[in-house]
Amino acid sequence: MSAPAAQIGVTGLAVMGRNLARNLARHGYTVAVHNRSQAKTDSLIADHGDEGTFVPSVTTEEFVASLERPRKVIIMVKAGGPTDAVIDELVPLLDEGDIVIDAGNAHFPDTRRREAALREKGLHFVGTGVSGGEEGALNGPSIMPGGSRESYAVLGPILEDISAKVDGTPCCTYVGPDGAGHFVKMVHNGIEYADMQLIAEAYDLLKQGLGASAAEIADIFRTWNEGDLESFLIEITAEVLSQVDAETGSAFVDVVLDQAEQKGTGRWTVQNGLDLGVPITGIAEATFARALSGSVPQRTAARGTLPAHAGAFEVADRDAFIEDVRLALYASKVVAYSQGFDQIAAASAENGWDIDRGAMARIWRGGCIIRARFLNRITEAYERDADLPLLLADEYFTGAVGNGVPAWRRVVAQAALAGVPTPAFSSSLSYYDGVRAERLPAALIQAQRDFFGAHTYKRVDKDGTFHTEWSGDRAEHEA
Repeated sequence: MSAPAAQIGVTGLAVMGRNLARNLARHGYTVAVHNRSQAKTDSLIADHGDEGTFVPSVTTEEFVASLERPRKVIIMVKAGGPTDAVIDELVPLLDEGDIVIDAGNAHFPDTRRREAALREKGLHFVGTGVSGGEEGALNGPSIMPGGSRESYAVLGPILEDISAKVDGTPCCTYVGPDGAGHFVKMVHNGIEYADMQLIAEAYDLLKQGLGASAAEIADIFRTWNEGDLESFLIEITAEVLSQVDAETGSAFVDVVLDQAEQKGTGRWTVQNGLDLGVPITGIAEATFARALSGSVPQRTAARGTLPAHAGAFEVADRDAFIEDVRLALYASKVVAYSQGFDQIAAASAENGWDIDRGAMARIWRGGCIIRARFLNRITEAYERDADLPLLLADEYFTGAVGNGVPAWRRVVAQAALAGVPTPAFSSSLSYYDGVRAERLPAALIQAQRDFFGAHTYKRVDKDGTFHTEWSGDRAEHEA
């Protein structure tokens, strides 16, 4: 008997691809599976073949031939050249109307390029962000598909079926054309960088200010996870901090080298923010903080050499300090999300993607790494005003963040006086003060630019663009 025709296929069976294929099979889909190394395919069938109907294949030709039409192929290989190599191998075997889904962490310009190239061949290319790690891939991730609406009509029901659910709503929706899905996933990861850095700074403040042990701080985070800060990252932070190293008996976090690595999505987010002119300061500082942690020669040269001129970190009221850090963490997290959604809005306008920011917050409520209670509030904010120019200006967040501003200032000031670095807390507070300021010193910068480069300026009291003859009689004229 011939193998049953597969409804969807997965090529690339490392951990994420393997788990995504299992997720599909568990939901009743017949799944074609393929890997360049046959051993991974054999291992999947041997270990999990009883979880559903899999159609294994040895060659790419067999893999494509096992799929029903329109063929739906999910690529789960390393981003960049390996993805292009798989696409080049697949395309000659596909027919008009078939759908190629890149569910890896591709850079969105690559996705735009690939989508345009395959569209010319009559194929649909769907750049799809998938968040949730290996557990999410298996049990229900947050899924952010881009591409054509026609492809989503075919593919969407499957992706929604296997995605995480919150209150019965799938954590998957159509994002927008060409690279929109991977763009939103990139910004998701940028927010994730900021969120993780802020949590790390909160941990450090509690450690330095209270002299608290990792286990004691774990209990604080568990308490926080019962309130407005409830989120996946707060939850796992408590788990990490309570872990004891089996070899030394020390807190696990204390035996981990303090050099954070990164795979590039944070850098991509910051680079794009610069290209768009969107101030994503919290994300940028978090990304640079990782870079600084890995700057070993510089840190070695500075340690014990650069004077601190810092005072003792004295906390008079333990409970009040813990509450101050909690409020500062919440406010800074909201700033990171607000900046990320500004970036999505700017890219959507520039590329004609028409991304629904409220829908993005809704699909981030479950499955993904940045899932958090207050994403419900973000969805509600964009439901009140889909064109909301600043998330912080929504009535809920104005109140929620505003209530924490005094604590935020105290925490940042205490840290600075004690010489404890809080780049994400500090930059988030500076952004908050900058965006709410009646007038910024940018007026002086613009005047300087006109002085040395005749770049012109505008005035507050009349329309038009002007230039002053700085090297001459200093007369002003309209440019």
